[in-house]
Amino acid sequence: MAEIKDPENTIIIELKDGAVLIELLPDVAPKHAERMKELARAGKYDNVAFHRVIDGFMAQTGDVEHANMEKDYNPGRAGTGGSALPDLPAEFSKLPHDRGTLGAARSQNPNSANSQFFINFKDNHFLNGQYTVYGRVIEGMEHVDRIQRGEPPASPDRMISVKVAADA
Repeated sequence: MAEIKDPENTIIIELKDGAVLIELLPDVAPKHAERMKELARAGKYDNVAFHRVIDGFMAQTGDVEHANMEKDYNPGRAGTGGSALPDLPAEFSKLPHDRGTLGAARSQNPNSANSQFFINFKDNHFLNGQYTVYGRVIEGMEHVDRIQRGEPPASPDRMISVKVAADA
């Protein structure tokens, strides 16, 4: 496993093919980084489906309300929910949406991000300045590349577990 420089701001997502390490960027998007850690520590991301996975674009997950594949999974509603916590204000920065970056999913309202996020399969610079970037994959991108495609996927992959490295 890669050297983890800041365990408090590193997320470990266990996928079917292996672990994905994500370095959070609290200096760039502190509210989004804190929210991901809060939901991970509460176990809210465990077993949540990747409900929207577009080849050559991104893999989206994090609907803790409708996409937990072990509890009340609703494929028709997956992607429409968030968490019980309030929405977050946009934290736009100059960081580009490069391959492996984590972006906050939201509705048309820039201040509507909550629990959902996406991982970019490639550089998606057309998203720059429109969606908050708050992390980047530092190891395991090959596992992200193998996530089942679809909108929604016929047989979706899930985040088996999501932990803050400091707690793992």
